[in-house]
Amino acid sequence: MSFKTDIQIAREAKKLPIQEIGAKLNIPTEHLLPFGHDKAKVSQDFVASARAAKRGKLILVTAINPTPAGEGKTTTTVGLGDGLCAIGKRAAICIREASLGPNFGMKGGAAGGGMAQVVPMEDMNLHFTGDFHAITSAHNLLSAMIDNHIYWGNALEIDERRIVWRRVMDMNDRALRDTVVSLGGVSNGFPRQTGFDITVASEVMAILCLAADLDDLQNRLGDIVVAYTREKKAITCRDIGAEGAMTVLLKDAMQPNLVQTLENNPAFVHGGPFANIAHGCNSVVATQTALGLADYVVTEAGFGADLGAEKFFDIKCRKAGLAPSVAVIVATVRAMKMNGGVAKADLGSENVSAVQKGCPNLGRHIENVKGFGVPVVVAINHFHSDTDAEVAAVKAYVAEQGAEAILCRHWAEGSKGVRALATRVAELADADQAQFAPLYPDDMPLFEKMQTIARRIYRADDVLADDKIRAQLKEWEAAGYGNLPICMAKTQYSFTTDPTRRGAPTGHSVPVREVRLSAGAGFIVAICGEIMTMPGLPRKPAAESIRFNEEGLIEGLF
Repeated sequence: MSFKTDIQIAREAKKLPIQEIGAKLNIPTEHLLPFGHDKAKVSQDFVASARAAKRGKLILVTAINPTPAGEGKTTTTVGLGDGLCAIGKRAAICIREASLGPNFGMKGGAAGGGMAQVVPMEDMNLHFTGDFHAITSAHNLLSAMIDNHIYWGNALEIDERRIVWRRVMDMNDRALRDTVVSLGGVSNGFPRQTGFDITVASEVMAILCLAADLDDLQNRLGDIVVAYTREKKAITCRDIGAEGAMTVLLKDAMQPNLVQTLENNPAFVHGGPFANIAHGCNSVVATQTALGLADYVVTEAGFGADLGAEKFFDIKCRKAGLAPSVAVIVATVRAMKMNGGVAKADLGSENVSAVQKGCPNLGRHIENVKGFGVPVVVAINHFHSDTDAEVAAVKAYVAEQGAEAILCRHWAEGSKGVRALATRVAELADADQAQFAPLYPDDMPLFEKMQTIARRIYRADDVLADDKIRAQLKEWEAAGYGNLPICMAKTQYSFTTDPTRRGAPTGHSVPVREVRLSAGAGFIVAICGEIMTMPGLPRKPAAESIRFNEEGLIEGLF
């Protein structure tokens, strides 16, 4: 059986002018700053007024741990938004922007798929409105100004061995993980070891996604700790004098982007921190703007609920004062079989026992999300190879966990295939049963916060960290950073730090090899296991298949 590719479906979309999409949310034309005919930024002035309006219901879409079998979290987010609109609700979706790194690597784009996509798909996956380029430029401006300060006399007495600010680029390039800069003689500065992270791991990205407005953005940028003196005094971006110019570079990037789904419903696409190495949520500005304009706002958190949902709750909701009404956990029969030990090549054959064996991964995510006081419903993202018996096995397991699983066909049918989920989600949201609370209090010691996440979310026995890391956390607590939440940088493929351990493992520990202070963003990053903040390309990167065809159309995006 052959299916149209995502890019073929997107190219056939009957898009409305972006002004008509804005009108659905009562956004006046003069407050839309168009990029062509099908996308626009929403002005800062209008954003401020929308955020002051009555708030709608916030719906989080999360998922099981990703597998090569596919889950479809963004696809479900888009489909659910369309489904809510189809049953007569005033709804909008909020998702993240796509990074060029995975787009040219292994994962592909981030615009949904099938009949549940956001368009223009090609633009969204290739540069879009330039937000990531602005973030990259602002980040690297600070890098340049740090080295320039040292070159011209180092009045702040920065210890070159203790510069913690690395450079970034929006591409998977393992060769840049560890580098030496300023080689070539006196005129090029003082050689030192440093490296690159991918842009989505930049603290500037996190700050843009958590800042309330331009003033807050500039204050947060100024708070970034970039280096230390020999006496271990912190040197900030404000000390370097870069925060004003960085804010100017980010002025337009702070304005949320408005686009549309295939069914011409409004979608805000803004910001894009990864969830495995950053906090994994779209911008607070976009989410709060949507909540002021729509009755229901569907948003997503990256990867599985152990990473994305936990950070959404403990970082984004905590910082922005958000309280989700419902959480949707996306799962597939195929992924359950893979968690149950079936090889990818054999997923097309019915195997109910493997589905049942793999379901504990889903069960743990259900239990974890419920632990935040948020009602849960499971969306079974349908694949054509799923059998009735396999679907029934998932539904029966979820019912045993005290939740409901609903089969969804939005990939093939759009809103028609997700009406049952949309109806149930609206009912749960309207019932106002959520009693949301973060996992840990602000005043808990930093290492205990890591242990709490590891034990309650990952079901680990403990966190492993050497004395140097523990001492660093104590120093940050003494410096006034002890009330910050924790952002765990960990593999997305497992509850453990071993990406090959599927299912719901226990009897493991979480090794933390490094901690980083993101004072401007307002959290501590704990880098666990072998996770990399600069990914590499796979053996056969997607970039090898991306090209123009004879008709001048792009091929290979997915």
